[in-house]
Amino acid sequence: MQSQPIYNHPPSRPTEVWWMPAPSPPLYSPPGLEYLSQIDQILIHQKTELLEALIGFETCNKFEIKNSLGQRIYLAVEDSDCCTRNCFGRAKPFTLRVLDNVNKEVITIERPLRCDSCCSPCCLQEIKIQAPPGVSIGYITQTWHLCLPKYTVQNERRENVLKITGPCVQCQCCTDIDFKIKSLDEQSTVGKISKHWTGFLRETFTDADNFRIQFPLDLDVKMKAVMLGACFLIDFMFFEDNVWK
Repeated sequence: MQSQPIYNHPPSRPTEVWWMPAPSPPLYSPPGLEYLSQIDQILIHQKTELLEALIGFETCNKFEIKNSLGQRIYLAVEDSDCCTRNCFGRAKPFTLRVLDNVNKEVITIERPLRCDSCCSPCCLQEIKIQAPPGVSIGYITQTWHLCLPKYTVQNERRENVLKITGPCVQCQCCTDIDFKIKSLDEQSTVGKISKHWTGFLRETFTDADNFRIQFPLDLDVKMKAVMLGACFLIDFMFFEDNVWK
């Protein structure tokens, strides 16, 4: 696969890409995750697809993943077929391939087809995060609740590490929505995943969303990558549709 040019300085033209310089990889870190070792937040910007905005035809989602300075860390591209995207809606199974600055796949995020009904405690949503591809580093599993989104963060051995809780999304309007990252006993908050309100027109006519993930700087890089998977699961479960579809 052909490599992209890397720009580690402010872009002089709008078409140039300003990539985050690669830090020294920490010990025992999966290759490609060294970018996460020196940051305590991630910005995720979904690219607006013209075909979706005009006729509501669901295309493969693409995301830019940046640090707080706006430097690009990764690109994420959805890998799914046309029938799956347009027939299963928010419940669709998918694979997200997260690429670094030379188009190398460093993280793979997989979501199987599961039940999308809040009335059923069976076959709840789950997502698996791999880094490098083929090596599992963690899971996000949905915890059943009639009204509120709740998730458990697990490591590669499927041991519970953290909890994620959110508000009733359907009751939130014209505002940012925060999903809190909490300790296992849910007594302390260690971070959050925020879906930013992008304005009436964009929210109505597209499903292009902006997110911010905040976590402790010293959090294990593998858990930071797992939080990235949690953000994508939340996006696809609650914010994938616009009202005109």
